[in-house]
Amino acid sequence: MNFRPFAFELREPLATAAGDIARREGFLVTLDGDDGSCGVGEACPLPGWTESYDECRDALSDVTPAELDTLPPAARHGLALALLDGDARDDGVPLYRHLGRDERVETVPANATVGDASTEQTRERVTDAVDEGYTCVKLKAANRPLDEDIKRVAAAREVAPDIGIRLDANGSWTRDTANRAFEKLAAFDVSYVEQPLPASDLGGLTALPDTGVGVALDEGLYEHGIDAVLDSEADHLVLKPMALGGPDVALELARLARGAGIEPVVTTTIDGPIARAAAVHVAAAIPAVSACGLATGSLLATGDIPDPAPVGGGVVTVPQKDGNTPAVLLADYA
Repeated sequence: MNFRPFAFELREPLATAAGDIARREGFLVTLDGDDGSCGVGEACPLPGWTESYDECRDALSDVTPAELDTLPPAARHGLALALLDGDARDDGVPLYRHLGRDERVETVPANATVGDASTEQTRERVTDAVDEGYTCVKLKAANRPLDEDIKRVAAAREVAPDIGIRLDANGSWTRDTANRAFEKLAAFDVSYVEQPLPASDLGGLTALPDTGVGVALDEGLYEHGIDAVLDSEADHLVLKPMALGGPDVALELARLARGAGIEPVVTTTIDGPIARAAAVHVAAAIPAVSACGLATGSLLATGDIPDPAPVGGGVVTVPQKDGNTPAVLLADYA
């Protein structure tokens, strides 16, 4: 196994629950088989979700495939993806088929990211999303007074009567604020609020009013584990393959969630093209998957690297070549 560093700048800094992101750094992982085959993976750590860059580098040093499950999340993702990519290439099928999906899947639905915009900007961005063919948008919430967030949601619904609206509170609401939010959001047919309460407060979900607004868990999965999530009041589960340790882990959790009546939503940690393509394959391996947070490729300045999973008309094109993404030029991955 070999690995080498890469780095991509974000076109604009992105605010997340773990802080602002301006640059993504990681490692390209390659596995060369005795028969001349090659598997390629990506480890792109993001502190707050995974190990640090230095910890990832140290974990990948002198590791063997047999030690896969001893690795921290991002490092495991890199090696696991390289193994899966090589196996899928050997099988002569795209990665999503290797992961278990029998039929051909051309596209997966994506949500447009509106972010934490002002009311007028929200109106404009949602209008643009509709024009671009999106059927679902995601707004960031909880960075301003609740009444202002409600006005933003109202503006989104006004310009897009039929679009799916999701909010992400990043675990920032108190129980009281969340209760008031769910009561007010019901009037705008909001699909769900992601992480309405702090990740530690899984029990607080039972106290939220039943207004038809769903609950999605993200950080709560890492705080409590899958068994607790499956027993919770969650309606959706956000899955980040990089933070979970690989496409294989993310897909297994998606299947467990679906079996418990919880809908999986696949997204990324603003990864490079190779890892983002793998997340698209995970989504493609889930039958009738709902809109996923996979329209993130344009957030990174990746130079001449071709987009292996382009977005258009509100959907992401699933790579159909053998393996994960032969379209990515490894020489340009720097």
